[in-house]
Amino acid sequence: MNFRRANAADIPAIFEIRFLVKENVLSDPSKVTPQLCEDYLDRLGRGWVCEQDGAIVGFSYAASADGSIWALFVRPGFEDRGIGSQLLTLATEWLFQNGHQQVILSTSINTRADRFYLAKGWQRGAMKNAVEVSYSLPRPPT
Repeated sequence: MNFRRANAADIPAIFEIRFLVKENVLSDPSKVTPQLCEDYLDRLGRGWVCEQDGAIVGFSYAASADGSIWALFVRPGFEDRGIGSQLLTLATEWLFQNGHQQVILSTSINTRADRFYLAKGWQRGAMKNAVEVSYSLPRPPT
């Protein structure tokens, strides 16, 4: 597996993975555009991908404005191989290196992602709405 920064050429594969997932499905897919994904590569944040045998099997995005994980998804069939963990580490470390004191995210409750963040030591917060719960991860002591 190869982890690297995402680039504009990766966006079609990122979209493919995003729309293949069975949990945390977008309520309004029209809100996530190729241009928005490109903006989060550098201007609004940073993105990473995991490649295996030349194919992208996972991706993450960190948003610089609010110190959040904007997206983290692994292609179905590639779960439980450490891909999500490494992509999460890349995103959170980048946000901490850029001065954020905590990293935040939200995910659908009672999903694999919900259990994943709990297992990784993230602090579960309040419900954002009827289906999404918030999480935070404080900056580790130096």
